[in-house]
Amino acid sequence: MTDKPLSGRKAQAARNDTLILEAAHEVFVANPEAPIAEVAKRAGVGISALYRRYPSKEDLLRKLAGDGLVRYTQLAQEAVEAEGDLWEAFRAFMRGVVVADTPSITVRLAGTFTPSPDMFGLAVEGDAANKAMLHRFKSGGVLREDVENGDIQMITESLASIEIGDKERTTEVRLRLLDLYLVALRAPGAGPLPGRAVTEEEMSSRWIPKGAKE
Repeated sequence: MTDKPLSGRKAQAARNDTLILEAAHEVFVANPEAPIAEVAKRAGVGISALYRRYPSKEDLLRKLAGDGLVRYTQLAQEAVEAEGDLWEAFRAFMRGVVVADTPSITVRLAGTFTPSPDMFGLAVEGDAANKAMLHRFKSGGVLREDVENGDIQMITESLASIEIGDKERTTEVRLRLLDLYLVALRAPGAGPLPGRAVTEEEMSSRWIPKGAKE
């Protein structure tokens, strides 16, 4: 059974939503302080159409971050279920995260808005998928035993901070440097890692709005 096609008005609304979210990612990752009107301009939609869908900037930011969490979780689950070469499955996961650019949202937007309860729920799901993925690749002997979730998070976020030229060139450079990181992540590793990995508490605390921490 195929899905029923959307009506003209609903199809246009869906297209507008896609354009708005793509524009929001570009605008707010580049400048978290940008006004919501800049998103409408970049998306090529009227400001009234944007406000009908997202009544405030915080609503739009929450949607953007929530979608990023969903996409990351999907990639982790796909890695857990992947067949064939385990190392290539892990490499595909890491490349998928870099290409999707979900860490940029954390790097640039964490602490700039109040997360919703739904977002925290999505984060819990993502954490569970991430732990299952790490367990699979460690037990499979391809990922070094002392690598933790925080290590993976910091690597992808450091790559997300790289901006070289246009979007295509930036992605190319990020993927090149990812392969250098992957050499260090592969089992057995060249000696134990120093210090402690970033903890879940340290990562979660970044999402608390800066004014609420004072």
